[in-house]
Amino acid sequence: MDVALNAQGSTLLERARRVAGIAGQHADDVDRHARFPREAVDALISERLLSIQIPVTLGGEGATTAQIAEACTVLGQACSASAMIFAMHHIKLSSLVTHGGDSPWHQSFMRRIVDEQLLIASATTEGGIGGNMRNSICAIEVDGDTCRLQKDATVISYGRHADAILITSRAHPDAVTTDQVMTVFTKDQYTLERTNEWDTLGMRGTCSEGYLFKGEAPKEQILPKPFAEIAAQSMLASSHLLWGGVWYGIAVNAMTRAQAFVRAAARKSPGQTPPGALHLAEASSLLQQVRANVTAGLARYEAALVEPELLSSMGFSVAMNNVKLAVSRTVPEIIDHAMQITGIMGYKNGTPFSLGRHLRDAQSAQLMISNDRILANTSNMLLVNKIETNLLG
Repeated sequence: MDVALNAQGSTLLERARRVAGIAGQHADDVDRHARFPREAVDALISERLLSIQIPVTLGGEGATTAQIAEACTVLGQACSASAMIFAMHHIKLSSLVTHGGDSPWHQSFMRRIVDEQLLIASATTEGGIGGNMRNSICAIEVDGDTCRLQKDATVISYGRHADAILITSRAHPDAVTTDQVMTVFTKDQYTLERTNEWDTLGMRGTCSEGYLFKGEAPKEQILPKPFAEIAAQSMLASSHLLWGGVWYGIAVNAMTRAQAFVRAAARKSPGQTPPGALHLAEASSLLQQVRANVTAGLARYEAALVEPELLSSMGFSVAMNNVKLAVSRTVPEIIDHAMQITGIMGYKNGTPFSLGRHLRDAQSAQLMISNDRILANTSNMLLVNKIETNLLG
């Protein structure tokens, strides 16, 4: 994959690998203490990876979704939480880049992200809506040139550590729940009152606590496009593809550990097939399926960018949803095979073959936008749209 060189002459991939080296050193401690991966994020800032998606005209590097997904995979092999934070940050940037380019304030904000390497968080979930980000109870209120918002945000990943939050709400107090907007609030424009803790099975370092959000800002910080358009044309694809890159990275590292275990067993018993070799072959096939799913999704997204109307089509939505469904189901299966291969050495913490963190982090994949919700949305689309019958379209 071709990537532009930065000012220091390093490719994006080389920079991501340097960050991964640092993230990997602290991954177990981040997981054990459910703490923010400060070292990894500082390295992302130092390597200027938080602004790579922003267009060159605004000071960024114009990185493609495929390049960012590859960086997610590199980071995912080292520290799942660090990789997920990087992915979620760039999912938010995709909304700014795609839908804020014609707004002077949002253009200026993107330049600021480049200059200051700001970390962006998201607040799309809300108490009372059951995790459905396409509905809001809270409403933004505009008073003259000022907008105000209060939201019971049940999850704001790394909220205490973010420099700005992109938050959804109803467009005005009389709007229906699906008539939504997204607004940028910078850290000096809001307060967060924590309402719940983040003590979870996996992805512990994302620090996805709940907060009562209260913000006040100039109304020009409301993104000019409806959130329905933002969700369909930028968030859907970037979420599933970048998350897919993270989950693939977790699976790659699990397989690397399993492969090392089998090779060590083979050296001890020359001429004999190690017991885990068959599991390794089967898991390798599944890993290639995951890679193919993400790669195909990235290719379809790049093609759709040339014909923007495809981004809102049923076929495109189903394709992106299917990437998420397939990858999120398969990665835990791969790690289970790796656990069967490594046995007690994979089950134990603190060994070169430990897989507990991988197994727990991978369980989040089916819950981040619940697979059941995705299937329900797909079934609803199929009730009102014709099934595509062409093979190559």
